[in-house]
Amino acid sequence: MSLILAPGTAWNDVLARVAAAAPEAFVADRLRNLYAGGWQDSGTPVDLCTPVDGSVIAQVSRVDAATAADAVRAATRAHHDWAVTPLAGRRARVCAAVEALALHRDLLALTLAWEIGKPWRLACADVDRALDGVRWYAEQIERQVAGREPLPGPVSNIASWNYPMSVLVHAELVQLLAGNAVIAKTPSQGGAVCLTLAHALMARAGLPVTLLSGSGDELSEVLVRDPAIGAVAFVGGRSNGGKVAGALLDSDKRHFIEQEGLNAWGIWEFSQWDLLAGHLRKGFEYGKQRCTAYPRFVVQRDLVDAFLDVYLPVVKSVRFGHPLAVEQAGDPLPELDFGPLISAAKADELRRKVDEAIRGGAVPLHRGAPGAGRFLDGQDIRAYVGPTALLAPPGRSRLMHAEPFGPVDTIIVVDTADELLSAMNASNGALVASLAVDDEELAVKLAQDVQAYKVGINKPRSRGDREETFGGRGASWKGAFVGGDLLVQAVTVGEPGERLYGNFPDYTSFPPTP
Repeated sequence: MSLILAPGTAWNDVLARVAAAAPEAFVADRLRNLYAGGWQDSGTPVDLCTPVDGSVIAQVSRVDAATAADAVRAATRAHHDWAVTPLAGRRARVCAAVEALALHRDLLALTLAWEIGKPWRLACADVDRALDGVRWYAEQIERQVAGREPLPGPVSNIASWNYPMSVLVHAELVQLLAGNAVIAKTPSQGGAVCLTLAHALMARAGLPVTLLSGSGDELSEVLVRDPAIGAVAFVGGRSNGGKVAGALLDSDKRHFIEQEGLNAWGIWEFSQWDLLAGHLRKGFEYGKQRCTAYPRFVVQRDLVDAFLDVYLPVVKSVRFGHPLAVEQAGDPLPELDFGPLISAAKADELRRKVDEAIRGGAVPLHRGAPGAGRFLDGQDIRAYVGPTALLAPPGRSRLMHAEPFGPVDTIIVVDTADELLSAMNASNGALVASLAVDDEELAVKLAQDVQAYKVGINKPRSRGDREETFGGRGASWKGAFVGGDLLVQAVTVGEPGERLYGNFPDYTSFPPTP
């Protein structure tokens, strides 16, 4: 049966609803920038394309470095006023923004389905996690800021496209609660419309927010190095993260730089296969385009057959396709594991990495054809990659040492515990890892040598927040750890000489608390 677009979800309808909800943020189909207390028309128009079907969906106005510098100066003035606003007033405005966002929850989720290809359930979860998290901080903030003051300048936020609400907007609202004005750069690859609507609602609530679109190479010098910036929060890849870290080398500016790592499951002396099967299916959510995805499995040789008996049926049953395509009007939106990658270019790059690994000797255990997904007739599917599993990629393969950021798993076979740890640590640090080991005492012992911030025993780990902190080991993180009380501490000032928990050169004297 041919599929149709679910009624009311066509992009033109979605964009019209967004423009009606925030008319001040638009000029026709072009998004404005928010700075100096209002929405501005400056900047060079650039097309935005959706990975869902490759079509142009809107335009952003990319500003230059000089405009960004003006925006930072205006944000700094707003920061000084906001920093002396009583906590009760800050909390009231943040809570008003949260409730306004909640009223537009489904519309925000629809923009995410189109802009970054999230299936409906995951798009809703992105919005809900942001709002629920900020509500928790609003209840805790009086305790968290006791004896602490806001930073001397606004917080600059540069985040990747994959979680616009639950990572970027969530962080901004907590920073605002703590007394800081905030600046956010729109991710270049997706999420601009969602963030424009969110920031329009935040600005209406009286919050000192700035939202800029522009080239990272051009704006980074301002949004990272400007002396008025009080802290830099970065989420993204190691290449761009390294540039941000390099720009801060001669600065004592607060920073928290989250970068990718090759998160791994290690499977050693294990027999609880039914337990593992449930975790494997969930692991394909959003096509593994997230910082806590597990694209690497390191398996004891004697267990490879049992592992594949569990793993291959899961990978072959993964559902992907157009996130808003249904069989007939009135059907619920599809229950998919993932939609497209963020762009056709990224999909091509990932396919080249897979082909390169196979030419080098990797064994293709499964390669899902893009056409096996759920699509509209005649739809552009260049951004879609089917679930893929490779056994034993060669050591020189890019998939051996770097996160694929897509639905591609690599399976490494090992004979000793030392080989297990070496393969799990192939990317010089990760955010999360897990061990599937029957003997918990042995698992805890092995976990001590896994270079990941959080290590799960017979369960996956995630970013977490609220009571749970988050950071990274090795090259996966630089700067202060965040989450729970540490997120507030990272953007406030305490007693003179205070040291923050984090992945600093001497961080081992300040043990992380995952």
